Order: sequence, then structure tokens, then C-alpha cells
Amino acid sequence: MGCSSSSEASGGAGGVGAASEEEVKQSRTIDKILREEEKWLAKEVKMLLLGPGSSGKSTILKQMKVIHLKGFTRDELEAYRQQIFRNVCEAMQMCLVLMTELDIPLDNESNRRHVLMVDESPDLRDREPFPTKYLESLRILWRDGGVQACVQRGKEASLPENMVYFYSHLDRLFSPEYSPTEQDVLRCRQKTTGISETMFKSADLQYRLFDVGGQRSERKKWIHCFENVTAVLFLAAVSGYDQALLEDKDSNQMQEALMLFDSICNSQWFVKTSIILFLNKVDIFKERILVSSVRAYFPDYEGDDTDYNAAREYFKSRFTRLNRSQSKEIYTNYTTAIDTNLIKVVMASVYDIIVTRNLNDIIL
Repeated sequence: MGCSSSSEASGGAGGVGAASEEEVKQSRTIDKILREEEKWLAKEVKMLLLGPGSSGKSTILKQMKVIHLKGFTRDELEAYRQQIFRNVCEAMQMCLVLMTELDIPLDNESNRRHVLMVDESPDLRDREPFPTKYLESLRILWRDGGVQACVQRGKEASLPENMVYFYSHLDRLFSPEYSPTEQDVLRCRQKTTGISETMFKSADLQYRLFDVGGQRSERKKWIHCFENVTAVLFLAAVSGYDQALLEDKDSNQMQEALMLFDSICNSQWFVKTSIILFLNKVDIFKERILVSSVRAYFPDYEGDDTDYNAAREYFKSRFTRLNRSQSKEIYTNYTTAIDTNLIKVVMASVYDIIVTRNLNDIIL
């Protein structure tokens, strides 16, 4: 009886021991997976591109594809090709509307017949070349003295920044074999709706860069991106100091950017997040200050209206002094988003900042 009892006890103990070994093995496997996941997450950098509309965020995202991902796919180039045709036609449509608002007549009244052609521009089908019948009308209108007078009206002519570029290349764009160059894609304008993500590697780190729509109607979608952000790249078009918002003609672009930066920089979501400020479109800014007074829009500016360095430092100061945290530093860069070589240099410094600021969290 005792032997029988002893045998049962031994069997029971053996069963428990076997089960424990299996559980330990599973636990070690789970721990290993979790460690590997933690190590992988530690090498992942999440960056947000934030800023008001038309600040250049999508152009920076395109540059990351050029620099890190060998450019654009065939399907992407086709989509950009169709959008470029829209850009060309819409730019002329906007110019003609602005001419009416500014009371600028066509220099040659016989050119009015070409206006109807532009107003009826179609959407292209896949692989469909730019319709050649539009080339003559667009070329003639572009050469019209009234159109050129409107383009030259400086700050009043709130026309697309890519208009002069694309109209300087009309013959190339209308070639049946046309495929967009990298510069064409970088200058192509398309409103961002929703959230776009681009992933790339640099120096053994995996970067996830999110671009969200900058228009007011799109900002409510940002909140879903705010968790576990390593760095915020905030873009503001410094050239917009005298420009109105596209969605609100009564609001100044720069004032809108300052207000938005204030809310982002001092947000509870970004207490420990690196904030990198891109004062973008400095190439346009250099030209604009020669014809449009900074002081007329920002009376506290005390520098010379045509002094590029003084003016850009003024706007840098306007942004950085909004930072209410004594422990947070704002890293500022002056950029031209369509300049790939410049963006390579700027982003290299951004990556250095991110790694340096997060050494305790990133396993190198």
C-alpha cells in the first residue's frame, strides 16, 4: 500500500516537474521575443512632419524618397505626371482670376479665345500625353503682357510657386514621351489629405516619417500620430510673412505658423520630444523682402527690410521665444526644400541630433 502510495506521489511530482520545465522554456522564448522586439523598437525613430499648409512638408517627404529610397516608382511618376498637368492648367486659371481682381487686362484681347481652352482642361488618363491642343493656348497666354504683369506683381500675386518653373518647360512637359524628373516631382503641388508615411534606414536606424495635412481641416487627424514620437520636424514657410492662408484670406501665413508652433512646442505630447524647426523657402524669402516690407506686417521688426540675415534671424527669434520650457532646445535650420543637396546636409544634422538626444533610449 505504501509502495503504491509512493509510486503515485513520485508520478505526480514527475508530472509537475515536466510541466514546469515546459513553462520555463516557453517563458524564456517569450522573454527572448520581447527583448528582440525592444531592441528593434529602440532602433526605430518616429518623426512627425508638422506645420501649416503650403509650408513644404510633402516636399521634404519626397526628398527622403530621393535620398534614401532611390526615388519614385513608375506608378508614382505617372500620378505626378497627371498632377503636373493639373498644376500647369490651374496656375493659369488662378492667374486669370487674379488679373480680374487686380484689374489687369490681357495685353492682346485676341488672346481671350485661349482662356476658354484653359478653363476646360480635362483630367488625364493613365499614360495619356498632355493634350497638344492646350500647348499653344498656354504658351500664348504665358507670353501675354497682362499675364506677365500679374506674375510680376510681387506679393499681390499669390500664384503657385511652381508656375514660372513649369511654364519655362512647357515644350518638354508636352512631349509625348514626357516622364517627370526628380525636380519636376519636387515642385509638383498637391494638397495632402490624411496621413502619409515613408520608411527608410539611415546609420542602422529605421526611420518612420509621417506627413499630415497642414490645412486647418486636416489637423484633427494629427492626434493619432502623437504617441512615442522621437522628433517633430516643424516646417514654416518664412516667405509667407506677407501672404494669406489659402483656406482663409483674412489670416496671415506666418502668424498662423507661429500660433501652431506655440501649440506644438508646448504640448504635453512633446515634453521629451526633440523639436526641429525648418524655416523653409528661404530662396523665395530672399527675393520677396526686396519688394515687400517685413515691417509692414511685423511692426516690431527693427532691421533693414532688405537685410536677408537680419530678417531671417528675426523670424527665428519669433519662433524660438515661444518655447516655454527651460530644458528644451529648439534646433533651427534654414531650408529650401526643393534643393536635394541642401536637404541631405540638413537631414544629416537632424539624424545626429536625434541620436545624441536619445542615446539612453536607442541601442546602438
